[in-house]
Amino acid sequence: MPSNKHRNRGSKINDDTMMPPNKQNTPSLEYEDDEIEEMQDTDFKKFMIRTFRSFQKQILELQKTLMDKIENLSRENEILRKSQNETQKLVEQESVIVKRNQNEMKSSIDQMTNTLESLKNRMGEAEERISDLEDRAQENIQSNQRKEEEIRNLKNIVGNLQDTIKKTNIRVLGVPEGMEREKGLEGLFSEILAENFPGLEKDRDILVQEAHRTPNKHDQKRSSPRHVVIKLTTVKHKEKILKCAREKRQITLRGSPIRLTADFSSETLQARREWRDIAQVLREKNCQPRILYPAKLSFVNEGEIKTFHSKQKLKDFVATRPALQKILKDVLHSETQKHGHQYERRERK
Repeated sequence: MPSNKHRNRGSKINDDTMMPPNKQNTPSLEYEDDEIEEMQDTDFKKFMIRTFRSFQKQILELQKTLMDKIENLSRENEILRKSQNETQKLVEQESVIVKRNQNEMKSSIDQMTNTLESLKNRMGEAEERISDLEDRAQENIQSNQRKEEEIRNLKNIVGNLQDTIKKTNIRVLGVPEGMEREKGLEGLFSEILAENFPGLEKDRDILVQEAHRTPNKHDQKRSSPRHVVIKLTTVKHKEKILKCAREKRQITLRGSPIRLTADFSSETLQARREWRDIAQVLREKNCQPRILYPAKLSFVNEGEIKTFHSKQKLKDFVATRPALQKILKDVLHSETQKHGHQYERRERK
């Protein structure tokens, strides 16, 4: 019985040793102490050998498992180390790139700062130049204004000199070309006086100093005859003849209508022409307008005779007279527009 029992136990031991380590519950075989005591030496040795081998096998397997784990850990550690090295390299590369970018940014900022400083300096220089140019332009404007004023003054002086020279002149308009061949221009003027002012023709004090046509050369393309300029010896005689002409109104030479007028410089003639539209409106309102020597406008307003040397003076006066302002509103407005267009044309030139 004990031997059978021992065999059964031995078979149990064999079964246990044949099981894989992961299926064994414990590294020691499950024998009771009394069962072990009943074993013979041979069986006990076998038992111990099997037990040892089992333990050895388990230890080897455990060792292998540990070695596998160590190897895995080593591989993972190597991977981590490589990854760490790569990461470190990347960090170093990124650090180099960041540092280089920082240097480039700093260099760019320095360049921009220098550029801005240069631009600031240039702007300062440009502002100074612009200021200098503005000052020069203002000086040129003032200089041009002074020159224009001097030119106007010179023109006025020349015009006044011409008017002084022509102060005793009478200009005759409408005398046909060639009529003077028979008697000459002086004889024609005597004929005009005799035909229109019989009393003046007998006045021996009225003497003709000089007579000529203007311009000197006759333009064949010109349809109207040249004017005849009669220079008398005194202004008194000229004014007397012109007064008689204004009173008679219709002046003729051999039945054909002609005109007698004072002889002025071109500037004075232009200034007198500029009063014509205004004088016409005043004449229609029975204000008795007259264009006085050399280019002054005179008319009656509210029972008083008013005289003006310039249109600006007239405008200032009209602004204080509502009734007169109503009369001259349209003509003064048209005059302002005309002068504005003339100014624009001069600016374009």
